[in-house]
Amino acid sequence: MQRKNIITVFTKPWTEPLPQLADKLAAIGAEGVELAVRPGYQVTPETVSTGLKEAVRVLGERGLTIASIASNADERTISACADAGVPMIRIMAPIDMTIGYAGCIENYRRQFDGLIPSLERNGVSVGVQNHYGLFVGSAVGLLQLLRGYDPKHVCAVLDPAHCAVDGEPVAMALDIIKSQLGCQVNFKNAYHARVSNPEDEAVFKVKWTTHRHGGYSWKEFVTCLKASGFTGTFCLPAEYSDPAGAPQRMGDDVMPYLQEDLKHLKMLLTEY
Repeated sequence: MQRKNIITVFTKPWTEPLPQLADKLAAIGAEGVELAVRPGYQVTPETVSTGLKEAVRVLGERGLTIASIASNADERTISACADAGVPMIRIMAPIDMTIGYAGCIENYRRQFDGLIPSLERNGVSVGVQNHYGLFVGSAVGLLQLLRGYDPKHVCAVLDPAHCAVDGEPVAMALDIIKSQLGCQVNFKNAYHARVSNPEDEAVFKVKWTTHRHGGYSWKEFVTCLKASGFTGTFCLPAEYSDPAGAPQRMGDDVMPYLQEDLKHLKMLLTEY
């Protein structure tokens, strides 16, 4: 937890060239990014060895830090992060039901065990974020997955929106995972919406929304983080449901909602 508190934005909504994206995020007051290193983005898993350094340069010219990347946790990516000065790779832990939950947890822990020498050598951590659905979805699930690991190697990235969807209260979630918490937490919001007709069997869908309309209080989360002494990064995933039916809003369609959330989070952090 050596980083100072900064607010970053996950770059998933944008695939445009990095200079334009960097100008855009700097203009709205972001202090850094979580860079999507995925196929189709500015830096891909195939180009990470050279592309990540260039991304650090381009974003740094606009005063933006790359506090984390969302990508694969493998030797090549770990080495690229070390070379570029990026401290964390964020991943999630999907569950393959043909293997079963317990079997998947065992597989992930074997994978982490194999990466620890490289993580130690390079000074990089792997952060595992909880995610609703067929993933490790709650703080208690993250604790089971990560218990015993040094957070400087493998840590938790707590996302209370997913905890809220899973029915896990904010204060309890943070208390559960505090021993494994790393250098980043997420701020987005969500709720269950009924999408079936009233006369039919109930069907619910998770909707992603701004701070004021979701299933947990950002103010409570900030208060709990402050009480816990958390000194890491606050990441805005910029995830908002698309009323037209796409999985989420993309590109500049997120901007009005992101700016509202960024302004609100900065206000909450004025006395942090």
